[in-house]
Amino acid sequence: MIRRFDYGAPLPTEALVVDVPLSTDALHPFAVSTSEKSVTFTRKLGKDDLIFGLGETVRGINKRGHIYRSWNTDEFSHHENKESLYASHNFLIFYDGEKAFGVFFDDPGEMIFDLGYTSADTATITSVNGDLRVVVIEEDSLSGIVAAFRQLIGPCYIPPKWAFGYIQSRWGYAADKEVRTIVKEHRDRHIPLDGVCLDIDYMVDYKDFSWNQESFPDLKQLCSDMKEENIRLIPIIDAGIKQQEGYEVCDEGLQNGYFCTYEDGTPFVGAVWPGRSYFPDFFQPEVRQWFGKKYHGLMDQGIEGFWNDMNEPALFYSEKGIVEARQELTRLMDMNLGLDAFFHLKDVLMGMQNKREDYESFYHQFAGQTVRHDRVHNLYGGFMTRAAHEGLTSYNPEKRHLIFSRASHIGAHRWGGVWQGDNTSWWSHILMNLKMLPSLNMCGFLYTGADLGGFSGNTTEDLLLRWLQLGVFTPLMRNHSALHTRDQEIYRFGMQEDMKNILTVRYALLPYLYSEFMKCALTGGSMFRPLSFDYPHDPACLRIEDQVMLGKECMIAPVYEQNARGRNVYLPEDMLLVRFRSAEDYCLIPMEKGRHWIDLDLNEMPLFIRKGCIIPLSHGGEWVEQVDFTNLTLLGWVEKDAAYQLYNDDGYTTKPVLTDGLTAITLEVKDGKGVAVGNGLRVDGGKVIIA
Repeated sequence: MIRRFDYGAPLPTEALVVDVPLSTDALHPFAVSTSEKSVTFTRKLGKDDLIFGLGETVRGINKRGHIYRSWNTDEFSHHENKESLYASHNFLIFYDGEKAFGVFFDDPGEMIFDLGYTSADTATITSVNGDLRVVVIEEDSLSGIVAAFRQLIGPCYIPPKWAFGYIQSRWGYAADKEVRTIVKEHRDRHIPLDGVCLDIDYMVDYKDFSWNQESFPDLKQLCSDMKEENIRLIPIIDAGIKQQEGYEVCDEGLQNGYFCTYEDGTPFVGAVWPGRSYFPDFFQPEVRQWFGKKYHGLMDQGIEGFWNDMNEPALFYSEKGIVEARQELTRLMDMNLGLDAFFHLKDVLMGMQNKREDYESFYHQFAGQTVRHDRVHNLYGGFMTRAAHEGLTSYNPEKRHLIFSRASHIGAHRWGGVWQGDNTSWWSHILMNLKMLPSLNMCGFLYTGADLGGFSGNTTEDLLLRWLQLGVFTPLMRNHSALHTRDQEIYRFGMQEDMKNILTVRYALLPYLYSEFMKCALTGGSMFRPLSFDYPHDPACLRIEDQVMLGKECMIAPVYEQNARGRNVYLPEDMLLVRFRSAEDYCLIPMEKGRHWIDLDLNEMPLFIRKGCIIPLSHGGEWVEQVDFTNLTLLGWVEKDAAYQLYNDDGYTTKPVLTDGLTAITLEVKDGKGVAVGNGLRVDGGKVIIA
């Protein structure tokens, strides 16, 4: 059952693609109270109640016990006490061990989720603006609730197949020569690679859609040469447009009224990388069309994918804010700064960045209304991704493109993927990466991953190696790091052979990973799930947060502690442990249900396959197009017979076809031998363990 409740005057966010009628039912899972502006929803919690959801947030899969704030924020350091990150995904599932319900708060402004923080037995959820739509979903299972929600919010973005390959990235790749060196080092050492991301260094004065002609004298030739190496370049695009007369994007935006404005209609000016900047009003269809077509200039050079950044939007300062700061600094300059005055001085300087008052000072044209930014703040980054998606699609409607974003909201999953933000080279962030995966999948985001090795800080060899072992399974597998940190390319480390071997596992598993992604994208499923979703009646699974289900057949449990040479795992049923060292070097260990200590050397990674299931394994490759999806080995532990439906397509066209719910080849094990139903498919059944 799905019910809708409206409060105030909800804005048309376009998060839902299905019209849910307004409920006349007075029953509601929350006690509701209203003030002059805000609306608050309160619910008592049982001592064992769990709360899932909220997509990209810190802390656990179970969100209970912390306070979260939906307010897309340029938040560089993801400590546990952070309330906001780069995205806002207002979907929750409340579960008492027997019954569950899902709830989506369709509010593009600030929301506060106090989930047992102020009082351990109470969830208090507040819409600051008080204008929102609430959708309540009741189904028979946790997965059923997610499936119903996914139907409401529409289909998932599907990237090209090459985007499932390994991507190398760094803030600091500033020249053609450097890119060529990075690719050569990978190819010479046979380290798999499919893409290289370009950060802001490739631009001229950090201006969108420009590239430095001195550092990149022939971008088209570079793209062509990279394509010969089966490498795609993936440049960054930011939200802010440099304020500069003669800069075409700036001039056109001003001339046509395409930028956000102050209340008096003059263009809002904030600062990001290029200094003073304007911000496109992506809520206007004509602005999205204009901005989206700006991507075509880079696509004419051979670019096939982009990543959007700084689109919360991030603000270093505003024109008004820096004037006020200068005035206050002048006042403080001749003072004898004691304790309070000194900290006030720090606040004056640091408080200019992402200042709340700045977000309350500019306006959008939104669905025929003039709307102050803070009321729709959390939609901004997603609508930038929508502009990119529409622009890339208009360039070639029949071809898939790669686009992933930092900021997002529910609904933006239809237009692109997301990476999990500017994390840090901390061991705890491997675990945070893992915990975000099922939460993001619940909210529709399947193409996702974290900055492997950590963005800020200096990674270590063992940290990067262990993080790669988790990244093997994430659809977006990108190694990304910040300027002035330790170089993080695999070939720079003494354990590069071990790292390369782990990457070979990724490419060997691509037939399975791509198949599961596509089946979930096309049918509304979740690629990653908490154990409790598959084993709701197993008390142990309700509390496990460092293991998650992958696809229908597998469970993953990465090592995420420094100096660990193994880990404890709980198997909710009999499973086959596949202990990988490389695509060709692995061992199969049948294990019974229960708790186990698993020995895992630094160069070993685990994958668990449910008994009675099989998965396909290829012979790998150094880039995605080299992977043979037709010559496969089957891995599994079966009594006698088993089957797997393998989905595959050309990986590039925009219209994958489903017949009877699935276009797939059936891989089977019969009497211990691997067979296949499908033309041209060869299967080696020798790796299947028969019970």
